[in-house]
Amino acid sequence: MRIGTNYKLREIAGETIVVNQGASETDLTRIISLNASARLLWENLSGKDFELDDAANILTNVYGIGEGQAGQDASAWIEALKKCNIIIE
Repeated sequence: MRIGTNYKLREIAGETIVVNQGASETDLTRIISLNASARLLWENLSGKDFELDDAANILTNVYGIGEGQAGQDASAWIEALKKCNIIIE
């Protein structure tokens, strides 16, 4: 899977948000905001093909959490982005 290339991160009013560049049908009433760990994953995996384990390993290495918790958190991040059609499989 990979993050769609037309999605970019922007810092607005102290918040990290996802912007869909070049889409005329973008719903401007929906804002996707990322917390620090979601931004970390985005920045490390954007532009690459990745799997759940890749995301979980980043969380384990940076935050020192266990593999089980890292897997759950990475899975939640992936599913949230899939729901917004940001991740391409």
